[in-house]
Amino acid sequence: MITIVDTGLCNIGSVANMLRRLGVRPTIATEGKAVSEAKALILPGIGHFDAGMKNLDARGITSALHERVQGAKVPVLGICLGMQLLSRGSEEGSAPGLGWIDGHCKKFDFHGTPPPQLPVPHMGWNEVEPLDTQMFRGHEPGRTRFYFVHSFHLVAQSADVVAAYATYGLRFVAAVRRGNVWGAQFHPEKSHGHGMKLLSNYVEAVRSAA
Repeated sequence: MITIVDTGLCNIGSVANMLRRLGVRPTIATEGKAVSEAKALILPGIGHFDAGMKNLDARGITSALHERVQGAKVPVLGICLGMQLLSRGSEEGSAPGLGWIDGHCKKFDFHGTPPPQLPVPHMGWNEVEPLDTQMFRGHEPGRTRFYFVHSFHLVAQSADVVAAYATYGLRFVAAVRRGNVWGAQFHPEKSHGHGMKLLSNYVEAVRSAA
């Protein structure tokens, strides 16, 4: 029912294991043909923006993603780098992103700020301010925490796509949603019960869209 896109930039086993705990048997796509047959997608990733897009292009996945997500409107969830790839691009590199979310990724920069200056990358547990009621169904404001590992954050052009905020030196976009396109800057697969609930909400949305 859900296809995990293997970008070659992260261990997708933890995402697959979390889905299996929810009663879902995911398939793994390493090339475009498998993506073209997907009913729903998860796009995880860790690392450099340009490397992520280069790997998608080299595997013939980019065009298949556009066909399924933009053409057929199948659900997709981007995780960490995967969420950043949903944007138009990143100052981390020069490659264009998928462009499904109108925004650009910027690096955390605390130089010149009053001490203590925060370390980059932002790593560890952080409280999240949920906004989207479908994506964060069952999550309580003030009691929702997820695990983050990232140096760049998405700056959205419109608040309409923001599904959650978090604060690390500044208030930044922690999750996005635009129709069938979902994105989480944090790692739900590493976030225990909170992450399980978010993935459960995604699975329910996929089933409703089927």
